[in-house]
Amino acid sequence: MNRDLLRDRPRDLSPDRPRGPLRDLLLDLSAVLAAALLVTAAVLVGTAVQRRDHSLFVGWPPLFAQWEPHVGPGTPAALVVAVAVVAYGPLLAARLPWRPLLCVAWGATTAWTFSLALVDGWQRGLAGRLTTTNEYLTVIDRFHDIPATLRDFTHHIVSQSPAPWPAHIAGHPPGATLTFVLLDRIGLGGGGWAGVWCVTVGSTAGVAVLVTVRALAGEALARRAAPYLVLAPAAVWVGASADGYFAAVATWAVAFLALAVTGPRPRTTGLVAGLLFGLTAYLSYGLVLYVVIAGAVLLLGSRRLRPLPWAVAGAAVVPVVFTLLGFDWWEAYRLLVTRYYQGVGGVRPYGYWVWANLACTVLVVGPATVAGLRRAGAAPVRGGVRGRLRPAAPGPRLALLALAALLALLAADLSGMSKAETERIWLPFAMWLLPAGAFLPRPRAWLAAQAVLALLLNHLLLTGW
Repeated sequence: MNRDLLRDRPRDLSPDRPRGPLRDLLLDLSAVLAAALLVTAAVLVGTAVQRRDHSLFVGWPPLFAQWEPHVGPGTPAALVVAVAVVAYGPLLAARLPWRPLLCVAWGATTAWTFSLALVDGWQRGLAGRLTTTNEYLTVIDRFHDIPATLRDFTHHIVSQSPAPWPAHIAGHPPGATLTFVLLDRIGLGGGGWAGVWCVTVGSTAGVAVLVTVRALAGEALARRAAPYLVLAPAAVWVGASADGYFAAVATWAVAFLALAVTGPRPRTTGLVAGLLFGLTAYLSYGLVLYVVIAGAVLLLGSRRLRPLPWAVAGAAVVPVVFTLLGFDWWEAYRLLVTRYYQGVGGVRPYGYWVWANLACTVLVVGPATVAGLRRAGAAPVRGGVRGRLRPAAPGPRLALLALAALLALLAADLSGMSKAETERIWLPFAMWLLPAGAFLPRPRAWLAAQAVLALLLNHLLLTGW
């Protein structure tokens, strides 16, 4: 094993050689301070706006949460996992063989996510999350005839329609609800199984990101990123929201595309990538913005065109099936926009959420990611993107991947279709920002900061997801 992986500072893995450890640390801390001020402003301004006219529709701006300090059965386990990952995560990430590392990362992420969810208790934190008024499990009985329901799906999206769908069902393509319908059909019905599904599958998103980083930017950076993907504050919302599951599907689509443009089986992996991209588009409308991340993967791949026909063919499968069954994606999205502005989306002020959404993202990704993105952003600015994409420069390649995700996230923000609740809605994009922590020295200190933020969020607030 390369001894550089065990040191606090990587020699050749950062986007650009440091100009001085102290200067870099001060710049990192300045970025974190700026992010903290953004969150503070979002809290103070949001609280004032909410008290004035109640137009934000969130209990603890900018998060969909309410102030409720508490502990629960998951508290001891969360503390144990946090201490273990901070103490041993970087060392294990450097020394374990690659495939066992992926298994350990998944196991640790799952334990971290389950323990955080169980801070709120089994029913309130896990089993009851997807059974509330606006959630997917409330309409399972309306899908007794799946083809007929799909043909009729768009007739119930807008609020004035007969028997309108609850908010989350109307706000997503039917692939999201069908997931829970099919779980119910195979005997895994109810909120408990739905919550376990979202956590277990959602926790694989970090593994998919590691696979992608290794394929595009090298194993050394992937190993350094692993502890940050495990101990992410994002786990607060992966357990248990359906968006954690959506994030897993979307990140695996990108992972297989990365394998297709770099590996020995471009046809098979390209086809799988396409199938997953097609499914992603039928889980959440907003995830069509993953085309930006896919474009970055194609740019970084050594075999950009060879897998494309197979990926395109795979991507057509799910849309063709849903279309033949009678569901019109474009019509549904048009009606969703109407429904969105009929509800709280039409009341929530764009002028606040267009920047407060970014404060939500800071809380999802944590201070280590903010500092890592500061370092990542320096590479293309100083060296020029084209000149920094050579195979011998893994740092800028990872930087480009993270910046592509940030660009997709900003596009979602400016669209105005994600005002509030982005701590869960943007999980699929946030996952690609987390590996920026690989650029940081002294990983244990930064990992501790990540863990403290997640624990504070989950113990001081009762989140809505």
